[in-house]
Amino acid sequence: MSNKNRTTFYIGVTNAIKRRVLEHKTGKGSAFCKKYNLVDLVYYEIIEGLEECIQREKQLKNWHRDWKIDLIKEDHPEMVDLAVDWYEVVDGQLVIKSGWNGASL
Repeated sequence: MSNKNRTTFYIGVTNAIKRRVLEHKTGKGSAFCKKYNLVDLVYYEIIEGLEECIQREKQLKNWHRDWKIDLIKEDHPEMVDLAVDWYEVVDGQLVIKSGWNGASL
């Protein structure tokens, strides 16, 4: 997750990325994301196995900021919000778009 200026980054692990990103976008995610307004998903990896996920999270958290930016830009040079089309506003609230069954991402 990142802010609009891409100056601060957050790395985390989840088993339901759309739900977790929604939490961040609505201020119900981590206190860190809320404090720095980290609402844009700029990178994610799909990794099988909880231990492998946690190991990768720890690895990335120890990386220098520039290394993280280079990793993101390898696949997404514009560093746009990858989750921009995942949600819609219903009755004034941001929700996961209809038709998503929760089985993927």
